[in-house]
Amino acid sequence: MKIHYAEMTNHLGSSAVRDILKVTQGKDIISLAGGLPAEELFPLEAVRDAYDRALAGSASSLQYGLTEGYAPLREAVAARLGRQGISVQAGDMLLTTGSQQAIDLFCKVLLNPGDKVLVEAPTYLAALQVLNSYRADIVTVDNDEEGMLPEHLEEQLKLHRPKVLYAVPTFNNPSGSSWSRERRERTVELCRRYNVLILEDNPYGEIAFDEAPGAYPPAMAAIDRSSGEEPCVVYTGTFSKIVAPALRTGWITGPSELIGVIAKAKQAADLHSSAIDQRALYELLQHFDIEAHIRIISREYHSRMKLLAGELSTARWKAASFREPRGGMFLWLELPSGINTSRLLPYAVEQGVAFVPGEVFYAANPLKNAMRLNFTHTPPELLPAAVRRLEAALENYERTLARAADTLV
Repeated sequence: MKIHYAEMTNHLGSSAVRDILKVTQGKDIISLAGGLPAEELFPLEAVRDAYDRALAGSASSLQYGLTEGYAPLREAVAARLGRQGISVQAGDMLLTTGSQQAIDLFCKVLLNPGDKVLVEAPTYLAALQVLNSYRADIVTVDNDEEGMLPEHLEEQLKLHRPKVLYAVPTFNNPSGSSWSRERRERTVELCRRYNVLILEDNPYGEIAFDEAPGAYPPAMAAIDRSSGEEPCVVYTGTFSKIVAPALRTGWITGPSELIGVIAKAKQAADLHSSAIDQRALYELLQHFDIEAHIRIISREYHSRMKLLAGELSTARWKAASFREPRGGMFLWLELPSGINTSRLLPYAVEQGVAFVPGEVFYAANPLKNAMRLNFTHTPPELLPAAVRRLEAALENYERTLARAADTLV
């Protein structure tokens, strides 16, 4: 039987990260590819206790729940966001199946085919997948390590009249960079002036390496809500990185009207996210010091990042460059311009190490000589070996290039 697919399936891309994970399964591979937290740091006993508490009350904990999510957990998340400077009411929040669903639902209710969306370069691969699935016209804004360049942002706003700006301004995936306060303020100001919604995606913001008060600028959502004007920032986050990914619980908050429309879209998608997981998370927040836990994982990830950065600094790279991120889960490495990291990857897998080629994180004009390295999942004792394997892969790749060049002479 011939299956006639909807036109939108022509715009569904496969995740490069998932494809790499498939290739490396069951092999002696040190994977720096996936954006995975460290399993040995999951608060296993606290989560087990939280589920016991969630199930102890009555069988109603296994019943259908509200589309918007378990009300006590929404209240608890709103309180946490308030302590981070983001003033939000629980009624203006929707709990989702991870923040990935939040991005999808946001795009579903806002984007028609051909609508313009502004993004950073590079930006989150899965967000590009979602935008492409809704046939958005993705436009890149020039940026540096401090964020989007205000002059170019305003040019793109005037030229394209976009509907949405999508950004990961705090410990960006994949670059690890974090926007300055000035760039955040200017972006909010310009988007409000041109009537453009900002979707601020912040899955990594709490994994901060500098513990000094005021070390980091506030979220754009905090800047937006402190202005006293109608909000233009929609904010999404997740428990995946600070508790555990398997709980699949994220949130999206924004103007009441928009959240109400997104709730209708969620009803059509899955009625509601897992009620028992939400109840367990609420119990976890009540009986477990999550702030102390976040400090523990942040310190450990900082240590792993420094170890990886040190190994990269002493490697036999030719003109390689990187900046140490101030938080998050990723380090962005740029090799000499003649290196294509997508072509380098098979050599790396052959040597027993994996990474994500940089070009998959671009909507257009990709940087082909970059790679994203995850430092949170690999045990620290294996990071030196990972870099040595990358060195060997690069040497083999360059020998192949040299032989090919000799053949052409």
